[in-house]
Amino acid sequence: MKKLLVIVMLFALSIPAVKAQEIDEGSLKKATGWVNNLNLNDKAKEERVTKVIATHLAAIRDWHNTHGNMVPDGAINPTTGKKLSALDRMVIADSSQPASIRQALLDGLNADLTPEQVEQVLDLYTVGKVAFTMKAYKEVVPDMTKEDEEYILNNLKEARLMAVDYKNMKAISAIFEIYKTKNEQYFTKSGRDWRTMYSAYVKKLKAQKEAEQKAKKN
Repeated sequence: MKKLLVIVMLFALSIPAVKAQEIDEGSLKKATGWVNNLNLNDKAKEERVTKVIATHLAAIRDWHNTHGNMVPDGAINPTTGKKLSALDRMVIADSSQPASIRQALLDGLNADLTPEQVEQVLDLYTVGKVAFTMKAYKEVVPDMTKEDEEYILNNLKEARLMAVDYKNMKAISAIFEIYKTKNEQYFTKSGRDWRTMYSAYVKKLKAQKEAEQKAKKN
Protein backbone atom coordinates (compact mmCIF):
# COMPACT_ATOMS: atom_id res chain seq x y z
CA MET A 1 0.00 0.00 0.00
CA LYS A 2 2.84 2.35 0.93
CA LYS A 3 4.59 1.58 -2.36
CA LEU A 4 1.42 2.38 -4.26
CA LEU A 5 1.06 5.67 -2.38
CA VAL A 6 4.66 6.59 -3.18
CA ILE A 7 4.11 5.79 -6.87
CA VAL A 8 0.95 7.92 -6.97
CA MET A 9 2.76 10.81 -5.27
CA LEU A 10 5.69 10.58 -7.69
CA PHE A 11 3.30 10.48 -10.65
CA ALA A 12 1.47 13.57 -9.35
CA LEU A 13 4.75 15.41 -8.94
CA SER A 14 5.75 14.50 -12.51
CA ILE A 15 2.67 16.21 -13.96
CA PRO A 16 3.52 19.82 -14.84
CA ALA A 17 1.47 22.40 -12.98
CA VAL A 18 -1.19 24.21 -14.98
CA LYS A 19 0.30 27.53 -15.89
CA ALA A 20 -1.81 30.55 -15.09
CA GLN A 21 -2.71 32.65 -18.12
CA GLU A 22 -0.34 35.60 -18.43
CA ILE A 23 -2.13 38.87 -19.16
CA ASP A 24 -0.38 41.27 -21.53
CA GLU A 25 -0.62 45.04 -21.29
CA GLY A 26 -2.77 45.37 -24.42
CA SER A 27 -5.38 42.88 -23.19
CA LEU A 28 -5.53 44.54 -19.79
CA LYS A 29 -5.91 47.99 -21.31
CA LYS A 30 -8.73 46.89 -23.61
CA ALA A 31 -10.52 45.05 -20.79
CA THR A 32 -10.23 48.07 -18.50
CA GLY A 33 -11.77 50.34 -21.13
CA TRP A 34 -14.66 47.96 -21.72
CA VAL A 35 -15.41 47.60 -18.01
CA ASN A 36 -15.37 51.38 -17.60
CA ASN A 37 -18.18 51.51 -20.18
CA LEU A 38 -20.34 49.34 -17.90
CA ASN A 39 -20.39 51.95 -15.10
CA LEU A 40 -20.48 49.27 -12.41
CA ASN A 41 -19.60 51.67 -9.57
CA ASP A 42 -18.16 48.76 -7.59
CA LYS A 43 -14.36 48.60 -7.48
CA ALA A 44 -14.13 44.95 -6.44
CA LYS A 45 -16.56 43.90 -9.15
CA GLU A 46 -14.75 46.03 -11.73
CA GLU A 47 -11.45 44.34 -10.86
CA ARG A 48 -12.94 40.84 -11.12
CA VAL A 49 -14.66 41.49 -14.45
CA THR A 50 -11.57 43.22 -15.86
CA LYS A 51 -9.45 40.19 -14.94
CA VAL A 52 -11.97 37.79 -16.53
CA ILE A 53 -12.02 39.73 -19.81
CA ALA A 54 -8.27 40.42 -19.90
CA THR A 55 -7.54 36.74 -19.23
CA HIS A 56 -9.81 35.73 -22.10
CA LEU A 57 -8.36 38.27 -24.51
CA ALA A 58 -4.85 37.09 -23.67
CA ALA A 59 -5.87 33.43 -24.05
CA ILE A 60 -7.35 33.84 -27.54
CA ARG A 61 -4.36 35.97 -28.54
CA ASP A 62 -1.92 33.30 -27.36
CA TRP A 63 -3.87 30.53 -29.08
CA HIS A 64 -3.93 32.52 -32.32
CA ASN A 65 -0.22 33.26 -32.13
CA THR A 66 0.83 29.68 -31.36
CA HIS A 67 -1.61 27.83 -33.64
CA GLY A 68 -2.00 30.26 -36.54
CA ASN A 69 0.09 28.11 -38.87
CA MET A 70 -1.42 24.73 -37.95
CA VAL A 71 -3.24 24.60 -41.31
CA PRO A 72 -0.51 24.83 -43.98
CA ASP A 73 -0.70 26.96 -47.08
CA GLY A 74 -1.98 24.83 -49.93
CA ALA A 75 -4.54 22.92 -47.86
CA ILE A 76 -7.85 22.45 -49.66
CA ASN A 77 -11.52 22.55 -48.81
CA PRO A 78 -12.49 18.85 -48.94
CA THR A 79 -15.99 19.74 -50.19
CA THR A 80 -15.04 22.00 -53.09
CA GLY A 81 -11.43 21.00 -53.72
CA LYS A 82 -10.47 24.67 -53.78
CA LYS A 83 -7.39 25.95 -51.98
CA LEU A 84 -8.15 27.44 -48.56
CA SER A 85 -7.54 31.16 -48.27
CA ALA A 86 -5.38 32.65 -45.52
CA LEU A 87 -8.57 33.73 -43.76
CA ASP A 88 -10.02 30.21 -44.03
CA ARG A 89 -6.89 28.75 -42.46
CA MET A 90 -6.95 31.34 -39.69
CA VAL A 91 -10.57 30.64 -38.82
CA ILE A 92 -9.94 26.88 -38.75
CA ALA A 93 -6.90 27.28 -36.49
CA ASP A 94 -8.59 29.67 -34.07
CA SER A 95 -11.75 27.55 -33.95
CA SER A 96 -9.72 24.63 -32.57
CA GLN A 97 -9.13 26.33 -29.23
CA PRO A 98 -10.56 24.56 -26.15
CA ALA A 99 -14.20 25.35 -25.37
CA SER A 100 -13.09 26.02 -21.80
CA ILE A 101 -11.57 29.35 -22.88
CA ARG A 102 -14.94 30.81 -23.88
CA GLN A 103 -16.75 29.09 -21.02
CA ALA A 104 -14.41 30.68 -18.47
CA LEU A 105 -15.28 34.08 -19.94
CA LEU A 106 -19.02 33.45 -19.76
CA ASP A 107 -18.87 32.00 -16.26
CA GLY A 108 -16.84 34.95 -15.03
CA LEU A 109 -19.13 37.53 -16.62
CA ASN A 110 -22.33 35.85 -15.41
CA ALA A 111 -20.97 35.72 -11.88
CA ASP A 112 -20.85 39.50 -11.60
CA LEU A 113 -22.99 41.01 -14.34
CA THR A 114 -26.65 41.11 -15.33
CA PRO A 115 -27.67 39.39 -18.59
CA GLU A 116 -27.94 42.84 -20.21
CA GLN A 117 -24.41 43.75 -19.11
CA VAL A 118 -23.05 40.43 -20.39
CA GLU A 119 -24.60 41.19 -23.79
CA GLN A 120 -23.00 44.63 -23.67
CA VAL A 121 -19.57 43.04 -23.19
CA LEU A 122 -20.15 40.58 -26.03
CA ASP A 123 -21.15 43.53 -28.23
CA LEU A 124 -17.85 45.22 -27.38
CA TYR A 125 -15.98 42.11 -28.53
CA THR A 126 -17.83 42.23 -31.86
CA VAL A 127 -18.07 46.02 -32.36
CA GLY A 128 -21.87 46.05 -32.17
CA LYS A 129 -22.39 43.83 -35.21
CA VAL A 130 -25.67 42.38 -33.90
CA ALA A 131 -27.42 45.75 -33.69
CA PHE A 132 -26.30 47.28 -36.98
CA THR A 133 -26.75 44.03 -38.92
CA MET A 134 -30.29 43.69 -37.53
CA LYS A 135 -30.97 47.30 -38.52
CA ALA A 136 -29.82 46.54 -42.07
CA TYR A 137 -32.11 43.50 -42.29
CA LYS A 138 -35.09 45.61 -41.26
CA GLU A 139 -34.28 48.12 -44.00
CA VAL A 140 -33.97 45.42 -46.65
CA VAL A 141 -37.07 43.56 -45.39
CA PRO A 142 -39.43 46.30 -44.09
CA ASP A 143 -42.33 43.86 -43.67
CA MET A 144 -40.39 41.56 -41.36
CA THR A 145 -42.67 39.70 -38.93
CA LYS A 146 -42.12 39.15 -35.22
CA GLU A 147 -41.17 35.54 -35.98
CA ASP A 148 -38.69 36.73 -38.62
CA GLU A 149 -37.08 39.12 -36.16
CA GLU A 150 -36.78 36.44 -33.50
CA TYR A 151 -35.13 33.98 -35.90
CA ILE A 152 -32.72 36.57 -37.31
CA LEU A 153 -31.78 37.98 -33.91
CA ASN A 154 -31.15 34.53 -32.44
CA ASN A 155 -28.82 33.73 -35.34
CA LEU A 156 -26.94 37.00 -34.94
CA LYS A 157 -26.53 36.44 -31.20
CA GLU A 158 -25.24 32.94 -31.89
CA ALA A 159 -22.74 34.44 -34.33
CA ARG A 160 -21.68 36.97 -31.68
CA LEU A 161 -21.12 34.24 -29.11
CA MET A 162 -18.98 32.21 -31.52
CA ALA A 163 -17.09 35.29 -32.70
CA VAL A 164 -15.62 36.09 -29.26
CA ASP A 165 -13.17 33.22 -29.88
CA TYR A 166 -11.35 35.28 -32.53
CA LYS A 167 -8.89 38.13 -32.11
CA ASN A 168 -8.90 39.29 -35.73
CA MET A 169 -11.78 41.44 -37.06
CA LYS A 170 -11.64 39.69 -40.43
CA ALA A 171 -12.24 36.37 -38.69
CA ILE A 172 -15.07 37.86 -36.61
CA SER A 173 -16.72 39.12 -39.79
CA ALA A 174 -16.27 35.69 -41.38
CA ILE A 175 -18.17 34.09 -38.48
CA PHE A 176 -21.03 36.56 -38.92
CA GLU A 177 -21.09 35.75 -42.64
CA ILE A 178 -21.92 32.12 -41.77
CA TYR A 179 -25.07 33.24 -39.97
CA LYS A 180 -25.92 35.96 -42.47
CA THR A 181 -26.01 33.24 -45.12
CA LYS A 182 -28.40 31.23 -42.92
CA ASN A 183 -30.63 34.28 -42.54
CA GLU A 184 -30.70 34.97 -46.27
CA GLN A 185 -31.57 31.34 -46.98
CA TYR A 186 -34.37 31.61 -44.41
CA PHE A 187 -35.99 34.49 -46.29
CA THR A 188 -35.63 32.76 -49.67
CA LYS A 189 -37.11 29.51 -48.35
CA SER A 190 -40.09 31.44 -46.97
CA GLY A 191 -40.90 32.80 -50.42
CA ARG A 192 -39.00 36.09 -50.24
CA ASP A 193 -36.00 35.89 -52.52
CA TRP A 194 -33.13 37.58 -50.70
CA ARG A 195 -31.24 38.65 -53.83
CA THR A 196 -34.35 40.30 -55.26
CA MET A 197 -35.07 42.16 -52.02
CA TYR A 198 -31.45 43.25 -51.62
CA SER A 199 -31.27 44.44 -55.22
CA ALA A 200 -34.42 46.51 -54.74
CA TYR A 201 -32.94 47.97 -51.54
CA VAL A 202 -29.71 48.99 -53.29
CA LYS A 203 -31.67 50.62 -56.13
CA LYS A 204 -33.74 52.52 -53.58
CA LEU A 205 -30.64 53.84 -51.84
CA LYS A 206 -29.11 54.84 -55.17
CA ALA A 207 -32.28 56.71 -56.17
CA GLN A 208 -32.36 58.52 -52.83
CA LYS A 209 -28.73 59.55 -53.17
CA GLU A 210 -29.28 60.87 -56.69
CA ALA A 211 -32.35 62.80 -55.53
CA GLU A 212 -30.37 64.38 -52.68
CA GLN A 213 -27.57 65.40 -55.04
CA LYS A 214 -30.07 66.86 -57.47
CA ALA A 215 -31.74 68.82 -54.68
CA LYS A 216 -28.40 70.29 -53.61
CA LYS A 217 -27.70 71.49 -57.16
CA ASN A 218 -31.07 73.21 -57.28
